[in-house]
Amino acid sequence: MPLVAWAEYIRRRGPEVLESHGPHDLTRASYTMAQTTLPGPLLDLTTDNITPNVEFILLSDVLALSLLVDSINHPKPPASTEGSNLGPFHTHDAPTLDSGGSMTSDPNGEPLLVLCTVSDTVGNPVSDVKVDIWETDSSGQYDVQHDHREGPRERCIIVSDAKGKFWFKAVRPVSYAIPDDGPVGQFLKLLKRHCWRPAHMHFMFEKEGWDHLTTALYMRGDPYETSDAVFAVKRSLIVDLEKVDAATAAKYGVKEGTLLLKHDFVLVTQKEADELRDRNAIQALRELGLSMKLVDHLPVPDLD
Repeated sequence: MPLVAWAEYIRRRGPEVLESHGPHDLTRASYTMAQTTLPGPLLDLTTDNITPNVEFILLSDVLALSLLVDSINHPKPPASTEGSNLGPFHTHDAPTLDSGGSMTSDPNGEPLLVLCTVSDTVGNPVSDVKVDIWETDSSGQYDVQHDHREGPRERCIIVSDAKGKFWFKAVRPVSYAIPDDGPVGQFLKLLKRHCWRPAHMHFMFEKEGWDHLTTALYMRGDPYETSDAVFAVKRSLIVDLEKVDAATAAKYGVKEGTLLLKHDFVLVTQKEADELRDRNAIQALRELGLSMKLVDHLPVPDLD
């Protein structure tokens, strides 16, 4: 069975490839193996609740391909916010809220106040950034996973103000299992890997002239913090939850003692990202022994 052969390849060759080449080469090798051994019908295997599109995204995630592609397309200089997985549960129907609004209608979730800022790499606030935010409800499911979804829940869009600030009310993120009743679930079982993701909240930042950022914040102390099924946790994205004090409660209209998440996001301009991506590309080409130059960010032979 091709899926078994693929799993056995990664299980047997994984340590060797990691030791000699690094995790990205393991990802490339496993991806190549997948392309040559997995038949279309196997990847089209779905259930009533899982679409082929979701399965393909999950496959990319559990192989760390999503992170590899993001690191190449959106390189981050030191001190800027690192990227993380988009995942298969982002939608385009999130309501736009004013700062201070609530993105949740979950009566069972633990209330959470989220206070954030957006700045550039030298510390200047960045205003008018479209911030797309989404998370699961307290049951560990996204709204689109519920059978009778009546509209967007636990998701919203907020725009940063003149000081680069935005804030909103949510529920405490919880850990959850990614869908495991399709081929990706079979694959994880063959590798003896679990299907759990640590508690997190997704953020996506967009503004003209700035490099696109898709990231997430992960709650420190989650039991799956160091074994995320999709390898997306990065140290810089792990956050501590605090408690709202009396002054903050009065200012933001929440109860004292409410959980509090604070974070400062640092964006990169499109120019900064392009220059870093070009430098990385030239370095990679040199390591391959190729004499190339970039024209409009694309490699061409350097004949000068």
